[in-house]
Amino acid sequence: MAVTRQEINPPGLNVRMRDGFVTMAQVVTIEGGKRQIFLSGQVPRDADGKCVGVGDMRAQIIHVSECIKAGLEAAGATLADVVRTQTFVTDMDEFLKHADLRARYFSNPLATSTTVEVRRLVHPDFLVEIEVQAIV
Repeated sequence: MAVTRQEINPPGLNVRMRDGFVTMAQVVTIEGGKRQIFLSGQVPRDADGKCVGVGDMRAQIIHVSECIKAGLEAAGATLADVVRTQTFVTDMDEFLKHADLRARYFSNPLATSTTVEVRRLVHPDFLVEIEVQAIV
C-alpha cells in the first residue's frame, strides 16, 4: 500500500518562516503507512565518541543531520520520510541563524517541528540534539 502524505498549514495558523524558508508544517497527515521509524536524539558525537564542532553550532547541526540521514537509510528510509522533528538547543538565538540547514535537511517535504532551548545537553560541549520520526 502506498503512503499518502499531506502537509497542512490551516488558515489562521502561522506559517513559520525564517530567512525566507518555510521551516515546518503545522500538520502532517499520513495514510497507508505500514512502518514507523523513531530515531533517538542524535548528538554531535563521532564514531569514537568525541564531540564534533566544539563551540560551532553550525558544524554540530550538519553532523547531527548527517547522522539522522544515515540512521534513516539504515532503516530503509530517507529524510523525505521524516514527519516530525524535535530539536533541543542550548542557544536559541544561535540556532535560528542556521535556518538554511533546516531547509536543506528537513523541508522537502516539510515535517512538523518542535524546538526547545535547554540549559544543558548530556555533554557540556553539545549545543544541539535532534530526534525524528519517519513513516515509510
